[in-house]
Amino acid sequence: MYILLTNDDGVESPGILALYEAVAAVPGTEVAVIAPDRNWSISGHNKTMDRPLRLKEVKWPNGVTVLTTDGTPADCVSLAWLGVLPHTPDLVISGINTGPNLGDDVTYSGTVAAAMEAHIAGCPTIAISLDTFENWIFETPARFAAQLVERFIHGSLPLSAETFLNVNVPNLPFEEIAGVEITRQGKRIYQDILVKGLDPRGRPYYWIGGERPSGYMLEGTDFEAVMQRKISITPMMLDLTNYNQLKEMQSWQFQF
Repeated sequence: MYILLTNDDGVESPGILALYEAVAAVPGTEVAVIAPDRNWSISGHNKTMDRPLRLKEVKWPNGVTVLTTDGTPADCVSLAWLGVLPHTPDLVISGINTGPNLGDDVTYSGTVAAAMEAHIAGCPTIAISLDTFENWIFETPARFAAQLVERFIHGSLPLSAETFLNVNVPNLPFEEIAGVEITRQGKRIYQDILVKGLDPRGRPYYWIGGERPSGYMLEGTDFEAVMQRKISITPMMLDLTNYNQLKEMQSWQFQF
């Protein structure tokens, strides 16, 4: 089983190192890493098409040599898929993200964007995030990722070309996790504000800030599961069609 790991926090993030050490320990796996050379959090799904991409080797503290690029998280997957690696990946895992990707976060997330890119290529893929921005307990999502890989190898995680998984893990020791729940995507409540100021040369600038977002605690959502100390697994797809609205609109009449 040839597995590609990537992320949006950058090649030096402790999250991807923890993910590597857990997944590489699963029997029958060969693990490659291509990760960005800088942080691409909240970068969304974008690819570099207007300039060449650069790759270089980086040695991690554990002695493992990995690849890094000056491109985006999606670029990392494209590079792997288009031939940079000796084999085409059987599975792509993006993470472990330092912060949640719940509800509408997926539209902004570089972590999820990498998973989307693999999904577009037809490769089974998982995005995995930790529900905190500090004091991370990476052992928990890393251990769970290894369990998912084991299930995938043995055929009990039936990932298909139609679905990718968005996994969010509470920042708790593994023994304190209350279980795993299959969820639907929830709804974020963003609290952005616009801060206006003047730079040292007297020119105006604008900074989008505000409190960290919350979410609606609705039954069956990723938000509710994580708040209940459960790991949330949301099956996702890229078809954004509003099928309820589609049925209504098919009866509309237009004249030319």
